[in-house]
Amino acid sequence: MIKISQPMIGDAEREAVLAVLESGQLANGPVARRFEEAFARDVSGTAEAVAVSSGTAALHLALLTHDIGPGDEVVTTAFSIHATANMILAVGAKPVFVDVRDDGNIDPSKVEATITPRTKALLPVHLYGKLCDMTALCGIAERHGLTLIEDAAQAHGAEAGGRRAGAFGTGCFSLYATKNVTAGEGGVVTTDHPVLAQRLRRLRSHGEDERYDSVELGYNYRIPEMGAALALAQLPHLQNLTQRRRRNAAILSDELKGVITPAEPEHAEEHVWHQYTVRVPEGRDALREHLREQGIEAVVYYPRTLPGQTLYRGLGYDESAFPMARRLAREVLSLPVHPGLSDADLEQIIAAVNAWTQSRGGQQLDRAGS
Repeated sequence: MIKISQPMIGDAEREAVLAVLESGQLANGPVARRFEEAFARDVSGTAEAVAVSSGTAALHLALLTHDIGPGDEVVTTAFSIHATANMILAVGAKPVFVDVRDDGNIDPSKVEATITPRTKALLPVHLYGKLCDMTALCGIAERHGLTLIEDAAQAHGAEAGGRRAGAFGTGCFSLYATKNVTAGEGGVVTTDHPVLAQRLRRLRSHGEDERYDSVELGYNYRIPEMGAALALAQLPHLQNLTQRRRRNAAILSDELKGVITPAEPEHAEEHVWHQYTVRVPEGRDALREHLREQGIEAVVYYPRTLPGQTLYRGLGYDESAFPMARRLAREVLSLPVHPGLSDADLEQIIAAVNAWTQSRGGQQLDRAGS
């Protein structure tokens, strides 16, 4: 089976984890701090990075650190993994959903109509590894005095205008097993503000400034040393692995027929291709089953909009207000693009997709939206 993702684990990663095990310092050790310094320098380009136990924890702490809570509203996308909106609920705030463009990222032209006196933050998601329109979103946040929190879980190293994902506002990254940098499970919060970083470190460790003295309510959101070691060993290779993803994506876009391929960004560095996601206007699930039969794993990210999930329908949300998000939920299909693919793997994926579309009389569709 050609898998949808494949963690790149080599000798450097194994040796790094074994070194931690042999040290006997499995938590609260120096490796996590070295990882933070390297991530801030090499990935986000920020002054600070705070490693935590998951991407979900990163979102939770970012919201808490900006004092977002009951009575506040947070504007976010209607099309993402549920963690994005769930953490807004977790701090007692209200998610306010906005429809997306055809690339899956939040539509800035629809944001300002949702802003009210209760709006405190804007939380865009860089879906599939492609940056949102941060020029527009930063302008909106500045005009309305809003905190900007980036869900950059899929966007390690994505860049626009000399700024990287996680540097436009407070960045939240995931280090889950499928991500472009993995700790197995883990996350990072990035910021240019030392005082905010200090509070993040306090909140990830039960609100402690000193051992066994909580000064505010916090959580056990620390990253284990083994996970930090695994992720740290991968950082020197991130740029090369990202270039491999970009090469694979370009080959797929050049050769696939009968599906809507994702539009190439104007500048290559804007997209790190965490996922290569096509749109299939008719027969998406049949194509996915065909690919499975051909030994290729393809996954739907995501089969439901956020306001269309049971939790949010129960809270009174109506997904009919988000037509593009609903359309994407019916049409999107992610194909393998990870750097572990061989040329033969790519040829197999292309042949399988094109054979299916040809069997249905499909013709080449224009990229991003025909």
